[in-house]
Amino acid sequence: MLIGLDFDNTMVCYDRLFHRLAIEYGYALPPAIATKSSVRDHLRAAGHEEVWTELQGIAYGPRIVEAETFPGVHDFLSRCRLVGVSVAIISHKTRRPYRGAGHDLHAAAHSFLESHGFYKRDETGLTADQVFFETTLPGKLTRIEKLPCSAFVDDLPELLAQPAFPNGVQRVLFDPSGQCMDEKRFVRVSSWHECGQCLLA
Repeated sequence: MLIGLDFDNTMVCYDRLFHRLAIEYGYALPPAIATKSSVRDHLRAAGHEEVWTELQGIAYGPRIVEAETFPGVHDFLSRCRLVGVSVAIISHKTRRPYRGAGHDLHAAAHSFLESHGFYKRDETGLTADQVFFETTLPGKLTRIEKLPCSAFVDDLPELLAQPAFPNGVQRVLFDPSGQCMDEKRFVRVSSWHECGQCLLA
């Protein structure tokens, strides 16, 4: 059995980092603006789409090590290792940002994984060889199919609902904020503990 995991917003939580970066850029945020999505919506509503795009390049690039992991993801990986389930990270991630300095976003993501202890193989069972950053969405779907994954965990319902999503792969939506509606095509979980109950029971 091989479980595929998305990276951004599935394993990595950017809420506090984007809030911090927006303030550093001089934007006074209302108290209710505390998540990545609310920062995005606030900047877009104010006509600052280009600022939002530039902040993404910074957050996913040189400042990514300041992001946090979602609670329980290390425990999930440890449990996979203990029960003999293989894991691969498969992410749709461009090599360079769309705006701003040309940081290597793939290298930055590997730095995050290293600095946050994901490459401690005796604990997580994970190595850099099991991490795939695909520059296109079709490339991500092809990787899920070719590995092949038995299940895939992602935060984007639109990814799991893709017509080209590989048949026979169990689809698990990671939805910690509970914003997505139930969908017959995939299982919705709100935490990594719940994800373990779903896939490793």
